[in-house]
Amino acid sequence: MTFDPCWLGGQRLPEVTIHASGALAQTIRGELRQTRRVPHDVEVALCTLGRLEETPLAPWVEQALPADGLGPEGFVVTRRGNQLVVAAEGGRGLLYGYFYLLRYFEWMTGDFTVVERPAVPVRMVAHWDNLDGSVERGYSGGSIFFRDGRVVQDLTRVRAYARLLASVGINAVVVNNGNVHAAETRLMSDHLPDLSRLAAVFREYGIATHLSVNFAAPLVLGELETADPLDERVIRWWSAAVSRVYDAVPDLGGFVVKADSENRPGPYSYGRHHADGANLLARALAPYKGTVYWRCFVYDCHQDWRDRSTDRARAAYDHFVPLDGLFDDNVVLQIKHGPLDFQPREPVSPLLGELQETPSAVELQVTQEYTGQQKDLCYLGPWWREILQFDTTGSGAPTTAERAAAVVGVANVGDDPNWTGHKLAQSNLYAYGRLAWDPAADPVSLLHEWAAATFAMDDRTRAELVEIMADSWRTYERYTAPMGVGFMVTPGTHYGPNVNGYEYSEWGTYHFADRYGIGVDRTVATGSGFTAQYPEPLAGGYENVHTCPDELLLFFHHVPYDHVLQNGRTVLQHIYDTHFQGYDEVEAMIARWKAIADRFDPATRENITARFDLQLRNAREWRDQVNTHFHRLSGTPDAAGRTIYR
Repeated sequence: MTFDPCWLGGQRLPEVTIHASGALAQTIRGELRQTRRVPHDVEVALCTLGRLEETPLAPWVEQALPADGLGPEGFVVTRRGNQLVVAAEGGRGLLYGYFYLLRYFEWMTGDFTVVERPAVPVRMVAHWDNLDGSVERGYSGGSIFFRDGRVVQDLTRVRAYARLLASVGINAVVVNNGNVHAAETRLMSDHLPDLSRLAAVFREYGIATHLSVNFAAPLVLGELETADPLDERVIRWWSAAVSRVYDAVPDLGGFVVKADSENRPGPYSYGRHHADGANLLARALAPYKGTVYWRCFVYDCHQDWRDRSTDRARAAYDHFVPLDGLFDDNVVLQIKHGPLDFQPREPVSPLLGELQETPSAVELQVTQEYTGQQKDLCYLGPWWREILQFDTTGSGAPTTAERAAAVVGVANVGDDPNWTGHKLAQSNLYAYGRLAWDPAADPVSLLHEWAAATFAMDDRTRAELVEIMADSWRTYERYTAPMGVGFMVTPGTHYGPNVNGYEYSEWGTYHFADRYGIGVDRTVATGSGFTAQYPEPLAGGYENVHTCPDELLLFFHHVPYDHVLQNGRTVLQHIYDTHFQGYDEVEAMIARWKAIADRFDPATRENITARFDLQLRNAREWRDQVNTHFHRLSGTPDAAGRTIYR
């Protein structure tokens, strides 16, 4: 089995001594056996704090320890002269310290001390994989876990994947699709021995396995005629089912549940609310210290497009804020980062800042469903940092990341030889893990890290590659749906432009463009009132058409085409300009790539070149279809006189 090593292919270390015991210490020893040795005058030791005295730098490590400790995942790296020590409280912290050493050793010069602790306790990747081997919204081949209705026999690639995840600080994985159908429902019954095998591989790298479950499992498995969360028979059923799962996987992290969402079953079927449903599972999991991640992606997916009173953006807040405080302690509400659905630009969901008594998880999408599907280059690190660092009150209060009990990223991985379809899309998985650990990390620096670890190239080539990639999300945003309005995509596939593709659908995905203007009125004064879900001063800033950020204007306001933006251009001219600019930027990216392409191996060169060809065609279609559509509607020409097809 041959597959890309990604960013774990070329690192070298000197001889390393380990002063630690336990399963994860054994994992580190196995890692060291695979790592190429390099002669060096630095003596490196990895140790747990209980054996710190066996190293020469114990006083310096002790001096660096935070007053409240390192925690189970933190570590200290100290160098003095030719001695370097990585120390942690236990095996998981030591494993992360080892990967830190692997990542930065070549730059570790002079005396220094670094203390690292993760900002968010749970850093999860969620797979939308199905037992038949397909992957919902997957763009990198089939599942690495499942094939032909069961877990794959050979877990070599799963082990390689666990290494990749642990190397960037991921400590949790969901192995199956949140849309749990009949076959996948049996993962918690018929397939438990295979689930145990998967969990054992992830356990080697300190990663807790989680399972997406079907709320209606008692019905689907034919054992009860109801799934009512307050029915004593259902309560007993889940208690017994969870016991069987934990017999197979004693350290299972818990369950992920998508209920009453996009036609999935849930507590509403029985006149119950989401806290009733979540608490049913939470109480079954509590004896095993398991957690329920209850997804808040709940909205009316059968909306009448004629009904302007219903606003999909309001839905998560309206459903869950009234229930705040009713959930058990081991329930985490999993909230998409924006109020709609992973669009190229959305505001941060107000629900992430409003919950006061219930832990929440922020959900990001690493797989590029609406951001180019790993055909178009779209490095998402800059956007994720904006989201995670967003001030949830607008007045210096906690950021999204500071409020979060977990960060969840929908995985972009499949059985493609390079894992992600587009070779450069590996950078998104890398950046996701690193930002989940440290939301304040600089996304451009992360690109440099990833590129240096992934490719054998000189500094000049790396700088050129990073320059090509660093602003690619904003380039993608420029040539697709303008100013936060979203959903101008081909229905079903979600790739490529179709300006009115969802305009008359039942999914609540509208832009309301006519001959006079465009955008969704979500103001309190004249619209759906969505802006009131934010606290002041955010609410007032979004409510006022003159202070609303230009990049979100059409998300919050319906405005005439001649409305003048804060940048001094009219809305229509901005649409024209950004779509021409986005296409031109793709052309420039390709030109820069061609100048360095021959410095890469043939497989990488061919993969990236082919994807850029697809991206240029896609950008051209977006540019011309969007500009032509709005020219036809408005009758207003481009002020710069560029070609718009009539």
